[in-house]
Amino acid sequence: MKKIAKLGVLVMVAAMVLSLAACSGGTTTSSDTKKYVIATDTTFKPFEYENEKGERVGIDIDLLAAIAEDQGFEYELKAVGFDAALGEVSTGQSDGMIAGMSITDERKKTFDFSDPYFDSGVVMAVSATNDTIKTYADLKGQKVAVKTGTEGSTFADSIKDQYGFTTVSFPDSANMYEDVKAGNSAALFEDYPVVGDAIASGVPLKMVTEMEKGSSYGFAVKLGQNPELIEMFNTGLANLKANGKYQEILDTYIKK
Repeated sequence: MKKIAKLGVLVMVAAMVLSLAACSGGTTTSSDTKKYVIATDTTFKPFEYENEKGERVGIDIDLLAAIAEDQGFEYELKAVGFDAALGEVSTGQSDGMIAGMSITDERKKTFDFSDPYFDSGVVMAVSATNDTIKTYADLKGQKVAVKTGTEGSTFADSIKDQYGFTTVSFPDSANMYEDVKAGNSAALFEDYPVVGDAIASGVPLKMVTEMEKGSSYGFAVKLGQNPELIEMFNTGLANLKANGKYQEILDTYIKK
């Protein structure tokens, strides 16, 4: 009788295990869900920066969060700086990158890009007290500050021989601004929404040229890697544009 009773208990336990297995079939547990590592810049306001509460915010940050929610994937954000982010993705330390990164033919040799999520442009800015630098021609013999890897840097390189100036590169916008404010460089080239936000926030600079059309920004992964991440980003981006969330994010950070 004891053997029969024990056998009955075993049968019941087995049935419970099978029942639980059946209920969990076809789903992925949280421990099995891939958590993507996404690299970003440290400061490229209004696309990524820390607010007064120490929270990382910005167009890129909010857009990524909204797309992840829309598509149901998890991620860890690593704010390592623009150059470091390029290296992180290139070496496989990070799965993707969102950092106001311009889509260029040269970068397509190393990265796969999403659909464009922002169309940028470049302007020249000088110290608010500088009344001598007003055009590119005024830059002859001068030093011009640029941020490494940006559209502004690319544009400056494309015209520096024509207008006779040299460039000085900086790893972030803050140090670039300080160099111009201190008078070490006569001017800087920067993405329009970035320098516009800086000026609105009280940085003593002023824009002295019309915006030059630049490249579009895209989310990037290592060439041939994580194609599903690009697909989810594109689908999520399209959904956010359709439901108005995309424009809501832009309006939060770019004041008209």
